Amino acid sequence: MTGPSPRLVHTGNVVVDVVMYLPRLPEVGGDVLASSSRITAGGGLNVMVSAARQGLSVAYAGMHGTGPFADLAREQLVQAGLELVQPALPDVDTGFSVALVDPSGERTFATSVGAEAQLGPADLARVDLRPGDVVYVSGYSLAYPSNGPALAAWLPTIPPEVTVVIDPGPLVAEIPSPVLASAWERADWWSCNEREAQILTDQAAPEAAAAALAMRGARAGVVVRTGPQGAVLATGGRTLRVPAFPVAVVDTNGAGDAHVGAFVAALVSGLDPVQAVRRANASAALAVTRQGPATAPTAVEVDELLAAHPAR
Repeated sequence: MTGPSPRLVHTGNVVVDVVMYLPRLPEVGGDVLASSSRITAGGGLNVMVSAARQGLSVAYAGMHGTGPFADLAREQLVQAGLELVQPALPDVDTGFSVALVDPSGERTFATSVGAEAQLGPADLARVDLRPGDVVYVSGYSLAYPSNGPALAAWLPTIPPEVTVVIDPGPLVAEIPSPVLASAWERADWWSCNEREAQILTDQAAPEAAAAALAMRGARAGVVVRTGPQGAVLATGGRTLRVPAFPVAVVDTNGAGDAHVGAFVAALVSGLDPVQAVRRANASAALAVTRQGPATAPTAVEVDELLAAHPAR
């Protein structure tokens, strides 16, 4: 008799994304008319949707609030088939992020926090972890005054049968040192982009940064996402580049999230780290060909892209 299936347990933050597509970013004090816009749930939802579309069960263990943004976030969480661990936090709405997307597909963010930034020890005590689960921790959470210390105290209690993936995110420089140290101590996998890797290591070359990060912690390995170049994987004492897939970029919003979600799902399915990163590269490549944040592809779509570009 087999037990429950492994899950991705996401402790990060679902917010609402206000996305605007601009002909150019405005100068200071200026204004630009958007060619189009959309309001949708995003943030941590993107990682979870990516993993779910690859066939992994997902539980959202972060906070959500009470109000119009929270209602929208919950509606899309439920539509995606995700489990909600926490009850709604009263008297505070879910936060939102304004994403400005320029013609190259690059995006610039400004974020207003809400209920998702109020995760505490009692909330984490509700999280019932099972062997084989993968816990995802976001650097946004680690940087928040409530979430960060709560996670730093909780991470050492996670049993070894549970894999911990840390994604430090754009706010990596804002994470307090004791909180960051706790994340390093318990991390099995560390996944970040080139900018974040350079901030953490002072190494401009992604291979050097990945090797330096692997020396610092992360029991299983490190992934440094390098956008159109793919990703660098450091694991088992070696560092190698896993190439990307050539695509026409429309919107890079959510590409890193699509990568991490697919990588976790691939690991849980039994793929080795190189195969998992290659599958994650394919997922991110397909995601950037579509407008919007939660644009991660399905498992079938990833299979088709991989079949069209066999590994050499």
